Amino acid sequence: MTVTSALPDLAVEHLIVPPVRDLGDGFKVRRALPSAQRRTVGPFIFLDHFGPVVFREGAGLNVRPHPHIGLSTLTYLLEGEMVHRDSIGSVETVRPGDVNWMTAGSGIVHSERSPAKLQAQGGTMFGQQIWVALPKALEEMQPGFSNHANGTLPRLQAEGASLTVVAGSAFGERSPVPVYSDLMYVDAVLKPGARLQVPTEHIERAVFVVSGEIEIAGQTGTFGEAQFVVFKPGAEIIVSTRGGAHLMLVGGEPFPEQRHIYWNFVSSSKDRIEQAKDDWRQGRFPEVAGETEFIPLPPEPPRVESAGS
Repeated sequence: MTVTSALPDLAVEHLIVPPVRDLGDGFKVRRALPSAQRRTVGPFIFLDHFGPVVFREGAGLNVRPHPHIGLSTLTYLLEGEMVHRDSIGSVETVRPGDVNWMTAGSGIVHSERSPAKLQAQGGTMFGQQIWVALPKALEEMQPGFSNHANGTLPRLQAEGASLTVVAGSAFGERSPVPVYSDLMYVDAVLKPGARLQVPTEHIERAVFVVSGEIEIAGQTGTFGEAQFVVFKPGAEIIVSTRGGAHLMLVGGEPFPEQRHIYWNFVSSSKDRIEQAKDDWRQGRFPEVAGETEFIPLPPEPPRVESAGS
């Protein structure tokens, strides 16, 4: 169970310590969103942090074809490689520093696997996958996919911090990833002694500590590896580190409507999710060329969850 605590000081609203889940072959995932007390941050509805994992020879990531509706997925690797295949014909290898951006809209199916060479020899995997809910008016848009290579993302230096704007806009820069709402997703590497002011342009903001330890002005204590820190809206946030840290900043404007989550389906309508469930059971989703496997709908998955701040 995700451990979430409300904190009384000025800067931090929640501290979330994601549980570790082993998905097999040592592939460990920490799910920061959704949590019991915090369902979303801005339009971010799901945040998985995985690895670092070392696959033995003959092993690797093998996520069979599965469906999505009503969201965009973003895969960002720090180490390793992953091959994405989807039902609109995309085949792309995501490498460290690249962004794979897939918009499900009315419905898409995809698989995620380690490349054959890495599966034969073994290798590493380390990174994050996030889901961004689509605005209500775009939930049924045409599915799409784009890959953005490492060198195409904006980078800047700020007082001992190396920043990469992975998606959205922050620090005066905008990523080429075609997002559909107000958000930021920033990779920040801080040198020892560095200080970083988190932009205030986004209503809801949070930071995932990939490594190292940070302090936050106005807040007692420190925050360490694999902790997800949700800030209070409107608070001036200054992050500092004594020994250096690697962070992922997220933020954005929340939607006025609730979002419901069931398995891989996200929608503002529970009826739409029921339709997607039936479509997957009955084989009405499009297929991924070259794939013969699929993940069946869980027989007794959890009830539909409502997502909101």
